[in-house]
Amino acid sequence: MRNLLDNAARHARTTVTVTVDQTDGTSRLWVYNDGPSIAPGDSERVFERFTRLDEARDRDTGGSGLGLAIARDITTRHHGTLEATAPGPEGGATFLLRMPTA
Repeated sequence: MRNLLDNAARHARTTVTVTVDQTDGTSRLWVYNDGPSIAPGDSERVFERFTRLDEARDRDTGGSGLGLAIARDITTRHHGTLEATAPGPEGGATFLLRMPTA
């Protein structure tokens, strides 16, 4: 969860919104930021190690490109899923984390 929140804060223009709910034995966490959208063709690529979509960022300010890969790996090991979903009405990026409720 921290990797998702750090990533959202890094890319947000002004706002990060977190929404949580539970349904049918699954807990869901949405993390939205009002920064740049993720193109549909990149929605899986963002989870690959060392991927940074904004090529202009350097490692000092843009991270190593490992945060989302680590977040997805941890989620999968706990029988959950993590995906980049369609942008909101004003653009931005939204990630949906699903975990089975214990």
